[in-house]
This record gives sequence, structure tokens and C-alpha cells, in this order.
Amino acid sequence: MAVRLLKNTGLQVVIAMIIGVLTGIALGKDASMFAPLGDLFIHLITMLVVPLIAVAIISGAAGLGNSSSAGRMGALTLGFFLTSSAIAVGLALLLGELLHPGVGVDLSQSLSNEYADKGNVPGFWDTLLGMVPTNIFAALSQANILQILVFCMFFGLALTRVDKTRVAPLLDGLQTVMDAFIWMIKVVMYLAPIGVFGLMADAVGTFGFGVLESVSRLVGVYFVGLLIFGLVVYPLIVRFCSDLSLKVFFSRMKKPQVVALSTASSMATLPINMEVAEKELGLSNETCSFVLPLGATINMAGNAIYYGLAAVFFAQVFGVDLSLGAYGAIIFTATIGAIGQAGVPGPSFLVVAVLIAAGIPTEGLPLLIALDRIFDMTRTALNVTGDVVGAAVVDKWGRKNA
Repeated sequence: MAVRLLKNTGLQVVIAMIIGVLTGIALGKDASMFAPLGDLFIHLITMLVVPLIAVAIISGAAGLGNSSSAGRMGALTLGFFLTSSAIAVGLALLLGELLHPGVGVDLSQSLSNEYADKGNVPGFWDTLLGMVPTNIFAALSQANILQILVFCMFFGLALTRVDKTRVAPLLDGLQTVMDAFIWMIKVVMYLAPIGVFGLMADAVGTFGFGVLESVSRLVGVYFVGLLIFGLVVYPLIVRFCSDLSLKVFFSRMKKPQVVALSTASSMATLPINMEVAEKELGLSNETCSFVLPLGATINMAGNAIYYGLAAVFFAQVFGVDLSLGAYGAIIFTATIGAIGQAGVPGPSFLVVAVLIAAGIPTEGLPLLIALDRIFDMTRTALNVTGDVVGAAVVDKWGRKNA
């Protein structure tokens, strides 16, 4: 048993999370003394993200470019992520109208206009221009993921137009670098339990659970939405639209889900997600290298549920009757806004855009900002699950008959 525990990183992380929560409850704000442990883990794993994305996308795009299914894979990937996000918003709106999380809630202690002018989602041309780097080295140094994705996909496709004998050593070199990253990821994951303990102790100790009381119904409905999407919608997609076994899928996804839950970052979870998808679920390197980095940037089903419920919640709190047009504005803004989210300072600021688009007051938003860590942890776990579901679907249908 002891040997099994030592070798099972996922089990260690779960135990560390539980101990971290108990430590945060026991010590309160003093639990922040353990925050550096979590910060160190985040720094180590984030250190790998930008170079990993660059190498993976170049390698993946180069591989896709050699296949007649390249266009189908790209269209299927974008279509899957946008459609799943739109469905997630629709589910959130339905749950909000059925369960009424905001009815009877008094947010008089949380009213503020400080976020009213921060809800601008970049327009079409702003988003398009923002995706194209004027200096790729600046984009790399600033970790502008969307710009890195665009350049590396373009560069990877360019490699397919170069003579195969000349480009083969470069592609072999990229695969060697990827193998080195895999080794580095495994080493960093040995520290995951310590990092997760520090993150959870600090989060629970800082925010506690008292702040949840005034919005407990919203949190409850939000968790229901996540569970429906994670335990009903995604399993149905895996069962009928991929070649993966549901049992294998859920057993292998525990590790990235726990890491996502503790780090609240799709990007920080990307290295683990790629390793699990390719090495343990058997998805192709081409698909994983293309779909997963893209999904970590634009696949936001968990966020979409949050945005939709937040809109309904505040509409009910302030007595705003939502029209069919307002519902459409919420779905459109939350879905399309996810694409340009890399340029928005913090995921909760997109909530402001959703509220403004539907004509809903933003004065109660500071309460959700204070709780953002709790929301972010859980929605990120759903997001990374959706990334792998998308990769599984694309791996079956995007490469079919290639």
C-alpha cells in the first residue's frame, strides 16, 4: 500500500488538497505562510508552458499540413469548442431560470460601480489584429498565447512546403525537445502534492467559506451546471463521437483535473493534459499538439456556464426582465468573447461585458470578484476535460480517411 501511494501522484495530490483545505480552515489567514509552496509549483510548471506550446504547435501544424485532413481538423476543432461553449451558456441560462439563484438575494453590502467601465470585449478587428504579433519575440517574452499560437501554426504549415529531406532533421529535433519537456514535466509533478497543499491552504485560509453564504444558491446552481456538463454532456460526446472508453477516459483524466482544480489555470495544466492525452489515452501526437494548446486558449465551457449564470443571477437580484434579445446577447458575448479572452485582464472581467451586453447592472460584481478563485478552480477543471474531449473527437473524425 505504501509503495502504491508513493507511485500514485494523482492520489498524493488529492490527499494534499484535503490536508490543504483542513489547514486553511484551522489556521485561517495564517495559512498564507504556505503560499510560497504553491507559488513555486506554479512557477515551475508555468516555466514549461510557453516553450511547450511553441514546439507543440509547430510540430502539430507541420504534421497536419502533410495530411489531406488538415482543413477538416482545423474546422472541426474550432467548431467543437465554439459549439460546446454556446451549449454551456444555454445550459446556464436554463438552470438560472429554473432554479432562480438570485431571487431574494440582498447585495447591498457589495454594491460598487468600480467595474462598470471594464466590460469592453475587443471588437472583431481588434481581436483579429491582436492575434497577429508584430514581434514574435515580444509575444514570447510577454507570454501572449494567442499570438504565439498564430505564429507557430503559420510557421508549422510553412515547414510542410519545404523539401521533406531538408525539414526532416528539424522535425526530429522538435520531437526530441518535446521528449525532453515530457521528462521535465514528470520531474515537476513530483512536487505537485506539496504545491497543491500550499495553494489550497492559502486559498481556503484567505477566503474561507463565510463569504459563500450570501451567494450560496448561485454557487450551488453553478456546481449543478458543471456536473451536468462534466458528467452528462461530455460523457455522451466521448461515448458516441470518439473511440475512447468512458471508463478509461475518466480514470486517466483524474490527474489533470486535480491539477486544474488546484492551479486554476488551463495553461499550467496543459503539459499534464498533453502527456495524459497522448501517452495514456492514446490520442495521436498530431492531434494533441494542435488541439490541446488551442483548447487551453479558447475552449471555455466552464467559463461560459459561469458567465451565463452570473448574468441571470444579477438580473434576478436587480429585477431585470431578460428579453429574447438579451439572452442572445449573453450567449453571443460569452461564446465569442472567449476567443479574445487572452487579451482580457482576468476571466471575471468578461462577466462585465456579458452583463453590459444584456443591460444588467454591474454593481454587485465585486462579490463575485472576491470569490473568483473558488469559481476559477472548478471551471478550469471542466475546461481541461473539454480540451481532451475535443481532441478525442478530432482524432476520430478530423483524421478520418486521411
